[in-house]
Amino acid sequence: MPTWKSRGLRGSTLEDMINRTNERYEELELALIQKIPTPITPINIEKESRHITLAYFDQKSTVDYIGAVQGIPVCFDAKECAGTTFALENIHAHQVSFMERFERQEGIAFFLIYFTSINEFYYLPFRGLRVFWERAEKGGRKSFRRDELDDIYVISSPGENGILIPFLDALQTDLDRR
Repeated sequence: MPTWKSRGLRGSTLEDMINRTNERYEELELALIQKIPTPITPINIEKESRHITLAYFDQKSTVDYIGAVQGIPVCFDAKECAGTTFALENIHAHQVSFMERFERQEGIAFFLIYFTSINEFYYLPFRGLRVFWERAEKGGRKSFRRDELDDIYVISSPGENGILIPFLDALQTDLDRR
């Protein structure tokens, strides 16, 4: 069973930025999006500080965020990529399955990817991920390169009105292209 330790907090800066973005979207009454906590069972807890120092994941999580944007159901997962090649091993089959089922229910599923080496936020529609996923399933590359992605989904950051990662513009582009 996978265990959690403090090094598991990689990506917490990205998560904080997304959480603050979602709070701002809620304040502006543009969206209501919630972070989905990953269920864990603590193994070790420091007595004085009551901090969890070791735990295991109870079950497979689905996505990081779920909510609604102007009446449209959305779900997404946030990922960081240190280089310009994203390994598909960072996405799990159960996540792909959930997103597929979510879209069949007329929701919109996507990934927010932060390419840290080039300081770029990217909105990857689920259908775009499916192309790379199916390529890997057929024996092709088990990753995709940034240069394989459509530049129309690059997110300009920061945005206006205190929005750190203004992904709603990319979501609108996604909707327009359906």
